[in-house]
Amino acid sequence: MGAPVHIAILSDTHGMLRREVVAELQDCTHIIHAGDIIRETDLDELRLYGSVYAVRGNNDLWQDGLRDLAHILRFEIAGVSFLMTHDRYDIPRDLEGVQAVIYGHSHRYSEEWKDGRLWLNPGSCGMSRFGSDVTMAKMMVQDGRIMSIRRINFSNCTGYAFY
Repeated sequence: MGAPVHIAILSDTHGMLRREVVAELQDCTHIIHAGDIIRETDLDELRLYGSVYAVRGNNDLWQDGLRDLAHILRFEIAGVSFLMTHDRYDIPRDLEGVQAVIYGHSHRYSEEWKDGRLWLNPGSCGMSRFGSDVTMAKMMVQDGRIMSIRRINFSNCTGYAFY
């Protein structure tokens, strides 16, 4: 039996990598970012904390160093197969073998299980928009299974928070 693997799941940071978010990365060995990163330096910082899997968001198309990120990414962590894209409408129909679908764009947290597959939007951990909370998710996986998912709410975070 393998050791549990802790994963941070982010989206829509929009150039605002908050100190509160970085604090949540400390126990994670993998970081998933579902796009709208905006600053390549934020990806560089995320790499200091673990292996990073990231896709290009609609606002990354004009950013040097980000426009070349994959639009759709398939990968595996601890035997769990993931498919990630920024916009839910870009998820392909063929999800054979995919255990977790990760997406962003809406800035709204969503977690649902459909046909034995996790569909997760971690929300936005950058700027609060559309009346949504500032959120991210943490997941624990082990031996090909999703063991837990935890929504993290940053209720004291609103608007802009550059540092």
